Amino acid sequence: MTYRVNGTCVPISFMVMGPIENNVYIVHDDGGCFVVDPTAHADRILEAVGDRKLDAIVITHGHWDHTGAAAELREKTGAPVIASAEDTPFITGEGGEERHRRLNTPCVVDRTVADGDVLEIGFMKWQVIATPGHTPGGVCYFLEPSEGQKGAPVLLSGDTLFAGTHGRTDFPESNPADMKKSLKRLAELPGETIVLPGHNNFTTIAREHSWLVRGGLYR
Repeated sequence: MTYRVNGTCVPISFMVMGPIENNVYIVHDDGGCFVVDPTAHADRILEAVGDRKLDAIVITHGHWDHTGAAAELREKTGAPVIASAEDTPFITGEGGEERHRRLNTPCVVDRTVADGDVLEIGFMKWQVIATPGHTPGGVCYFLEPSEGQKGAPVLLSGDTLFAGTHGRTDFPESNPADMKKSLKRLAELPGETIVLPGHNNFTTIAREHSWLVRGGLYR
């Protein structure tokens, strides 16, 4: 089932998919469309995309549950896969811990992004924010409304920021100190920003701000 995200400055829909209930987002405007973190069931994702041309497959980080359908989507649509250089080895199957290689469906990464880049898809200009901590190359994508556009800013936060908590930092590839810095960066975003995480419920920067400015839930 596909649901609509309310209040965002561009149309966004999502599905909850895969063995650990990932949020898979479909983002579009009048000029372009992309999928965020396709975990599984490429055909179901394409049904939700509908008649739109899929312009990109955007990855927030390289863990298997965020990339499982990327290769099939890429093959069926020709859409480029976009991720950070640091997490590309997780996605291609050339690096990372053995458990990731065992669970991962390897996929080519066609374009890498880095902190401060602007990802232009259609008329949208998404700011790339490097948020290492959960993985070395985790990134968030931030969009502000253009002039005259209704709706709130959006942050596609992957597994960096959730409602009421942050991503795990107990994996071998994780770094708690990096996560703390990343969370403090996100605290600087506008409070009305709607946060769309990789799992569970949506939130806003204002709702999480009191602990984000500390860089974590505990001092």
